[in-house]
Amino acid sequence: MLISPSNLQPFPLSKTNINPIPTTFSTSNNPPKWPRPCTYNAFSSTQDALAWKMNESWRVERDIEENGEKIFDVKDLSTCWKEIHGEDEWVGLLDPMDPLLRAELIRYGEMAQACYDGFDFDPYSKYCGSCRFSKDDFFMGLEMEDHGYDVTRYLYATSNINLPNFFRKSRWPKVWSKNANWIGYVGVSNDEKSKQLGRRDITISWRGTVTRLEWVQDLMDYLRPISSKGIPCPDPDVKAELGFLDLYTDKDILCRYCKYSAREQILSEVKRLLEVYKDEEVSITITGHSLGSALAILSAYDLAETGIHLGYDGRVSPICVYSYSGPRVGNVRFKERLEWLGVKVLRVLNVHDLVPKTPGLLFNEHSQKGLMYMANSLPWSYYHVGVELALDHKNSPFLKDTNDLTCLHNLEALLHLLDGYQGRGRRFHLCGRDIALVNKGCDFLEDHHMIPPSWRQDANKGMSRTNDGRWIQADRSVHDDHPEYTHHHLQQLGIIPHH
Repeated sequence: MLISPSNLQPFPLSKTNINPIPTTFSTSNNPPKWPRPCTYNAFSSTQDALAWKMNESWRVERDIEENGEKIFDVKDLSTCWKEIHGEDEWVGLLDPMDPLLRAELIRYGEMAQACYDGFDFDPYSKYCGSCRFSKDDFFMGLEMEDHGYDVTRYLYATSNINLPNFFRKSRWPKVWSKNANWIGYVGVSNDEKSKQLGRRDITISWRGTVTRLEWVQDLMDYLRPISSKGIPCPDPDVKAELGFLDLYTDKDILCRYCKYSAREQILSEVKRLLEVYKDEEVSITITGHSLGSALAILSAYDLAETGIHLGYDGRVSPICVYSYSGPRVGNVRFKERLEWLGVKVLRVLNVHDLVPKTPGLLFNEHSQKGLMYMANSLPWSYYHVGVELALDHKNSPFLKDTNDLTCLHNLEALLHLLDGYQGRGRRFHLCGRDIALVNKGCDFLEDHHMIPPSWRQDANKGMSRTNDGRWIQADRSVHDDHPEYTHHHLQQLGIIPHH
């Protein structure tokens, strides 16, 4: 299919002469290879193409000169999904920005944002700390049916750990749970979506924090061996931050929602889904924002280390993490082990956001090699993993020049930056995403756009009127806790002993 740029309609800009957005990215030296379905040659100039709104089903593959006008050959996502999924560490896709990769990053970012939009943060709700929708109605309740995924399991974590600012609890005495919080979900693409994607996609989305960043202060900044928390690893020097490990592995056997750890919930559900779709090509895509990004990387490592993604017939389900504004997770041995296992990680961040700079403010991948060699044994020596795509909110003409940490860390704002990013040295130009979404939970848009700050609110704060005219907080349906098959799959994995 050939598309001429002359037929493409540009989207208007409110300002011109915008500074280019700088990006930095790094790759591992010897990334594992998968069969390459296609090659990609980025177009040399964005003047002919940066105004068109790219549908997620298409991607630009090459450009040719014809009659003095550039013509773009467009290819289906289903034939190139492994490249978008990181088979070659996204080389050649970030600068200039590949339109299909942009669309996929925004789509998976929206699936992470759904963890915020579906979460009940209201301390005056007896359901505070839970999801506002049942898993069968999750995407419908958020008006996201077109994403083409079905939620198969909700994820819960116990609040009895040393990250109190991450959890939300109701002020009322009668609540849905005293010791649990909903922290995400597992979903799988339906048949129609799988056809578009070129494979069945298992997606794990982790919740982070929305407006408050106090959880960063709760980090003990102390590395602990992965193996000390039951995650199989032959190298005791592979370490991760203790708070992340606790959140991922701790459980409360007296709580119906946390009798299995988040780790056990993930492993059992992914194992079950891989058995259900054992005759199909399957990918595992994990996404999360903020602290949820740390959980995404940690769970990806665990899935790969456990070997769940390795089929009996030799088929491998590739694991990819799309991380948004995430902190560092582990030490250099963790980074090296993750790369050796073949996990692909693409980290998107705002260069002015402080969260990706923690933990490891003193000793990290930017420190001198000699200093890091001596500091590697210290309990506060951290390294980022994967490929970095660094964006700058100051290059968007729609955003305020602010130092508000909440704005700089906001996921919707980051998706806005992704929508306008065209590559290093190229002007910021939106590709169609509604700018009003930026102010959904913060005050980041310039005032002349007349979008009120934090405009997303639950109708009447969850109160509803009865037939006799009284206002009450209506009951919600009881969510599923843990399916009966959980214990069976954990026994097969050797995580729970046979009785």
